Amino acid sequence: MDKIILNGLQFYGYHGLLPEENKLGQRFNVDVELFVSLQKAGKSDNMHDSIHYGQAYEKIKEVVEGKAMNLIESVAEAISDELLHSFSMLAACRVKVIKPDPPIPGHYHSVAVEIYRER
Repeated sequence: MDKIILNGLQFYGYHGLLPEENKLGQRFNVDVELFVSLQKAGKSDNMHDSIHYGQAYEKIKEVVEGKAMNLIESVAEAISDELLHSFSMLAACRVKVIKPDPPIPGHYHSVAVEIYRER
């Protein structure tokens, strides 16, 4: 299956279990793969035969910068739900939500969840 890839999307949201996370917010990074046949678009050169990645970005932004959730698992699920609902030609999506600065002690680059959902 072909795919459209959106890497390193950066947002500011208020997700987390701790009250400080909900009050102060933090950065979230998102990577998304949209599984869709791109053959028709490749031949027609017509945007109507593909998924506009700018519109996909806006849908993801609405979720991450929207209603606060406790878990990044819920954020990932809400993103996949929104994408599958918004784009009828989307067969599946892989969503990775990265929390670069979680409030946990230790040395690490980030924590993340990744999900794959099909229609």
